[in-house]
Amino acid sequence: MTMTITTTKTRMKKNAKITLRPTVDADEELLLRLYASTRATELAQVSWSQEQKDAFVRMQFAAQQQHYRVAYPSAEHEIICLSGNPVGRLYLASQQDAFHILDITVLPEERNAGVGSCVLQRIQDEARQAGRPVTIYVESVNPSLRLFERLGFQAVRTEGLHCLLQSS
Repeated sequence: MTMTITTTKTRMKKNAKITLRPTVDADEELLLRLYASTRATELAQVSWSQEQKDAFVRMQFAAQQQHYRVAYPSAEHEIICLSGNPVGRLYLASQQDAFHILDITVLPEERNAGVGSCVLQRIQDEARQAGRPVTIYVESVNPSLRLFERLGFQAVRTEGLHCLLQSS
């Protein structure tokens, strides 16, 4: 998906541009850092050494990447950039029946500034034009659930801790 958004959100610099670009091999450490940020709260509760936590995160990251490649081979893997600086990742599978977001993550220091909202709204706009809904699985304890609800996503199915959210 090609996207350039000019925004005037309060916490972002005026006229900041949010763009997407395909991931490249050089993004591996950024992608790992983004993934690790999604597991930080969970890992803070275990008594493992930092080395054990790092090994666990690397193993889980590799497993996630492999799963996405196998289950969604044509999905787009993109880096979210704010005024040219990488600040997040978006994995999106444009399927025949829906635009399915596999993952959207923004660096902790860039969260709550409107970056994720802008990207999600653009996906919703493109999906509406294509006549398809947008879906994403979110854990019921994930703080981003409020963001999705604010943008009009609704739970259509619950599977254990995961909710399938959909926006039309």
